[in-house]
Amino acid sequence: MKLARIFITVLLLATAGNLHAQLPVKKVLTLSVAKRIAEAAEAEAKKRGSTVVIAVVDDGGYLLVLHRLDDTQVASVEVGIGKARTAAIFRRPSKVFEEQVKSGRVAALALPGATPLQGGVPIMYEGKVIGAIGVSGNTPQEDEEIAIAGAAVTENAIKQ
Repeated sequence: MKLARIFITVLLLATAGNLHAQLPVKKVLTLSVAKRIAEAAEAEAKKRGSTVVIAVVDDGGYLLVLHRLDDTQVASVEVGIGKARTAAIFRRPSKVFEEQVKSGRVAALALPGATPLQGGVPIMYEGKVIGAIGVSGNTPQEDEEIAIAGAAVTENAIKQ
């Protein structure tokens, strides 16, 4: 009986070590990096004279940072968050879903949590989506360009 307990204990310890080694390491978007991304997007928006909302979310689509530039329409708050959330949870730009709807795939409108409007862009690090940025308030193309400008600083923001 004592030998069986020792064997089980050794087996459990060996298995625990293997389980630990098999767990993936997940990179997460920190608040400080999310702020830098939003600030970069805000700088781009101001350079253009744009009035937009900038939303940065984590990889689950939950809001980390929200910037509403002066004189931006209030309706853009929820739209910007929706664009960011869409890019985060579906791991692709929200523009993909807008294009699907435009091409006749109206079923994309029924996807839970999807805002099929251009302007949401995934935030990538080491080939993985760690969050997303959504911009709303101007033309779809301009919203996306501002979001891309924000997402483009991710690597540098992480290294700071």
